[in-house]
Amino acid sequence: MPLHRLARITMGVPDVGTTHDYYADFGLTALGRGRFASADGGEQLKIVHAARRRLDELVVAADDADDLGHIGAALSRLELPYVRDGHCLRAVDPGTEVTVTVEVQPRLVQPAAAPVPYNAPGRAERPDGRAPAVLREGTVRPRRLGHVVLGSTDQAASQRFFTEGLGFKVSDLVPGAAFLRCSTDHHNVLVQQAPIPFLHHSSWQVDDVDEVGRGATHMLEGHPERHVWGLGRHHVGSNFFWYLKDPAGNFSEYFADMDCIVDDQLWTPRVWEDARSLYNWGPPVPPSFLAPEDLAALMTGAHDAS
Repeated sequence: MPLHRLARITMGVPDVGTTHDYYADFGLTALGRGRFASADGGEQLKIVHAARRRLDELVVAADDADDLGHIGAALSRLELPYVRDGHCLRAVDPGTEVTVTVEVQPRLVQPAAAPVPYNAPGRAERPDGRAPAVLREGTVRPRRLGHVVLGSTDQAASQRFFTEGLGFKVSDLVPGAAFLRCSTDHHNVLVQQAPIPFLHHSSWQVDDVDEVGRGATHMLEGHPERHVWGLGRHHVGSNFFWYLKDPAGNFSEYFADMDCIVDDQLWTPRVWEDARSLYNWGPPVPPSFLAPEDLAALMTGAHDAS
């Protein structure tokens, strides 16, 4: 696959200051001027002002300039305009209204997380000692951006844009949505049918389930309003999750242990239509996760702006 990861996102929000403080608290490293870095991925988030919350830009990394040529030809076959500028190519997905930039960038090689010893029936991997996870005291630092979930007013067209236009692969399908990948992660983009284009959530990888729990616990100290849904484990993608909400209304997710697809030939996409389309275990799905509470206001704002 010539594409190899999500490189960075630009998020538009009405109140840059409070949203900036939230993502600093989330564990990303502030670089100044609304820019943030993850531990392994470097600069991966930029926060800018916008009349309503939205994802302004999604940057996807590709291996070389030839890949940009192939993508340009594919977009032309779909009759979608694009701009080629040196080592990057830009196009807008009409369904999500997100500008997607494909840039030539080197592949990311992440330092391996230390193995975590777990005791289990008949297997004592950690005799005579406390679990390393309960001894951790440092701030949870997301290792890298994993994926984004986008509302699209034309899900089928958005899926064609990302798959037939840019070269994403389909990992799994649920009614009205597609899990798409541009790396070995099970998914890097999910596009779902929605009455308005909007950013549902961004998702950030941490080392393991204990870091998911430690990170969310820290975020909720003094801010119970940030809680959305968690701790749980998805069935589609298999990852542990905990969703929180930033001051603009965007959800942010700590995730760990997502399915890794190294050989496309060994993975068979499936259609999931029961509760497993949402999760395997965890608290019941809150209605506000499926339909964010500000959706009606976003629709009104969009109509006012048009």
